[in-house]
Amino acid sequence: MNLHATATAAIQDAGAVSSVKTLKDHPDITRTVALSNLGWSALFEDQRQSHEADLAPCRIATVHRARLTGLSEAGPVKLVIPVHTDTGEYAVGDWVLVNPQTQALVRRLERRTVLERHTEGSTVSQLAAANVDTLFIVTSHNADFNLDRLERYLALANQGGINSVILLTKADVTADPETYQQQAAALQRGLTVVALDPRSVEAIALLAPWCGVGQTVAVVGSSGVGKSTLVNTLGGSDQVGSQQTGGIRERDSKGRHITTARSLHAIAGGGWVIDTPGMRTLNVSDAADGIETLFAEITELAPLCRFSDCTHAHEPGCAVRAAVLSGALDPERLVRWRRLFNENRDNTPVATGPRGNRAFTKLPRKR
Repeated sequence: MNLHATATAAIQDAGAVSSVKTLKDHPDITRTVALSNLGWSALFEDQRQSHEADLAPCRIATVHRARLTGLSEAGPVKLVIPVHTDTGEYAVGDWVLVNPQTQALVRRLERRTVLERHTEGSTVSQLAAANVDTLFIVTSHNADFNLDRLERYLALANQGGINSVILLTKADVTADPETYQQQAAALQRGLTVVALDPRSVEAIALLAPWCGVGQTVAVVGSSGVGKSTLVNTLGGSDQVGSQQTGGIRERDSKGRHITTARSLHAIAGGGWVIDTPGMRTLNVSDAADGIETLFAEITELAPLCRFSDCTHAHEPGCAVRAAVLSGALDPERLVRWRRLFNENRDNTPVATGPRGNRAFTKLPRKR
């Protein structure tokens, strides 16, 4: 992707860090862009110390192995990073403070929200996006639709403090789209599900509540479900540097990897969207709170069990199993809760050793 061309389509460079830019490449937008339009808020401003008043805020737009690029009020920035910097500690959407004369990165500010996942065999979580307001979880009305995977995305979003919206695509490939929509909506209380065609400009109006000025959305989902197409649609017809798109295989409804890196794009309506590569595996760790929110009906029943450490598997006086037997709780829901709960327990690092070093040590199983 040509970062300079894409970013310049949203922010016209006037050559001064303190200047305000006009979105001339989007004729439907007449407003100006300041730091707040990039997603800057009091939360980040309050983190600046008195001696950092001359440093320029910059938002990370792309993360590569040996370099970082960003967006500031002055336009696209190729950051000068300190020697031995681990770029894996930065996420697209992060806010950093930069020396405006040298473009040298000084430090990263604390995140408001973060989306991260655990990769199998690694003790370090992989950062997907930061300071995201809404996560668009894209799936389709075909074999890609998978409740277990959707719940994993929701748990990670919950843990990171991010609001979630499920987007269902390819409604034309099924005779019963309402069934998919009902199943998705039942995954979490208050969850919004939107059926749309990512190629249609109508998608912009449907998603407008989450894509306003200064808001940031991230798009996740399997390959081939329409993520990059949606990013291009949200960017508007004038967007420069559109994401490459690809289809799905007919034999198994599986997609091909097209997007290979995370990146920040301007939305025609004034917000920002972070596209992410399709994920073949999606493991969870450090997501206990997110799982509790996801399975709120089980979380609320647990204190009513006879034993405080009830596993909801065989103990007498289990309120959760009683709800299953009465038909108030879907037994498959309990099965998926147990699978996710156990995986999170086994993958979550715990403090070990005299200095509390974190290591992947399996927690003891409850009785």
